[in-house]
Amino acid sequence: MTAFPDFRSPRWAALSALLTTGVLLTACGSGAGGSGDDSGKPTSGGTLTFAVGSDAGCVDPQQVGSNESIYSVRQIVDSLTDQDPETGKIVPWLAKSWDINSDATQFTFHLRPGVTFSDGSKLTSQVVKDNFDAVPQLGALGTLAQGYLSSVKSTVAVDPLTVKVTFKEPNAQFLQATSTHSLGIESSASVQKTPQQKCSDGVVGTGPFVLKQYVQNQSITLAKRTGYDWGSSLWTKKGEAYLDKLVFKVVPEPGVRAGSLQSGQVDAISSVGKANEAALKGGQVTLLRRANPGVVFGLGINNSRPVLKDVKVRQAILAAVDRKQIADTVFPTGTQPATSVLAHTTPDYTDLSADLAFDAAKAKSLLDDAGWKAGSDGIRAKGGKKLSLVISWFPNAATNQPALELVQQQLKAVGIDVTLKQNQVSQFATTLQGGDFDLVWGNVTRADPDILRSSFSSKLANFYRLPASSLDTALSGQAATTDTAKRKQLVDEAQKLIVQNAYNVPVVELQTQLAVTKRVHGLAFDSGSRIQLHDTWIG
Repeated sequence: MTAFPDFRSPRWAALSALLTTGVLLTACGSGAGGSGDDSGKPTSGGTLTFAVGSDAGCVDPQQVGSNESIYSVRQIVDSLTDQDPETGKIVPWLAKSWDINSDATQFTFHLRPGVTFSDGSKLTSQVVKDNFDAVPQLGALGTLAQGYLSSVKSTVAVDPLTVKVTFKEPNAQFLQATSTHSLGIESSASVQKTPQQKCSDGVVGTGPFVLKQYVQNQSITLAKRTGYDWGSSLWTKKGEAYLDKLVFKVVPEPGVRAGSLQSGQVDAISSVGKANEAALKGGQVTLLRRANPGVVFGLGINNSRPVLKDVKVRQAILAAVDRKQIADTVFPTGTQPATSVLAHTTPDYTDLSADLAFDAAKAKSLLDDAGWKAGSDGIRAKGGKKLSLVISWFPNAATNQPALELVQQQLKAVGIDVTLKQNQVSQFATTLQGGDFDLVWGNVTRADPDILRSSFSSKLANFYRLPASSLDTALSGQAATTDTAKRKQLVDEAQKLIVQNAYNVPVVELQTQLAVTKRVHGLAFDSGSRIQLHDTWIG
């Protein structure tokens, strides 16, 4: 008998965020320009052709976790709120205002009137209720949305334009969750489809663009939504988008994407690697970069392993990693070494760079204190057993293997023998759930510090097997308070506890790097280091 996981569990909220999925098949693209005036003022019209590296095999925003697919499907749906990428502040979008009770268990949203879906149906509180009620049934691909609503008690349509969401326990993170693509609002007709139908056929949203065609592993084509007039309060342009059409071509090879951009076949490309930077710099190409918010790329430690239960061993690993060398050698220009368990683009981030300084001598001293003595081969041993660890990794980014080979060398230099174990992407969730790992390489993107609770609370997912401690109190506390100063203090405490106890080994901040031709204007990152194309135009 096969046991299936409960995908409504908070455990699964963080799992899919660590994955970048997609089948890599070659495709080619061609760009078409819009009209521009010589004054540099924004003009309407034209097609933006964007080459991405992969296709997640799904065009439902509520089920997609891969950045390469989020770029396109995000344009189809609007969210109740939006988040300022500079300040982290939550601002109006489909909801013109909201009320939160004192213990953050009840959220009441007041919807904008006059909003319609592209099938002509109206946005009402009942539609929002239908969306939230259906999220638990999304299945394996809907884990992000399910996590945001994991402790929901009820969603009630108070009146046609007022919806009230009540949770069983304090849930301060939910307001930010309503700004994500994962809780983008879809029409009632779309909600009634099966998750599989939504993935293959797409959904109807209120967004500035409409899905016109999806050819799996080849392309996604969107068209401008006529009459659109309810954009985010962060957007510059009012009303409809500038561009008439968006075409996302799947081009797996980084070099081919770069060549297509240089030749004018496409207007923008994703996932620009270090090897292609030199060829793209200057000329008619602009490189755009932003660190992904959330838990940085690093080593998740199985804290229940006998060797790794010793805090001195974990701290030795933390001190032995030369983050700057890894960032400078392997990753795209501008990639920052980790200075906390959170990236600096995450609200309430704390700079802990002093605690993450590279210090091989300190690492050796800690291992000496823990009783691990160097043998003739340089590898340490204790009680006749060598200090050997396995790092599990998943081939979802070209930088993974070279980064880990450097980590392997750095740990060997202080006497730790490391084996790198490559797994299939499909094995990621079961590996974490089963606990059959020493260390695992990954990150989690989210523009809210509650991602720490999803990842490190012993009361929730706890796939890193942390013991119950004061960390739980800090993580639960920050989720329960609406006092911004108090929340910041608790998030600060949580970051320090994670780093100083070496429950995790932060390495580098994952950076999203795009390249666009200089005829593309107004393409900017949102709070999650993804893109919103309503304000984008071609000149």
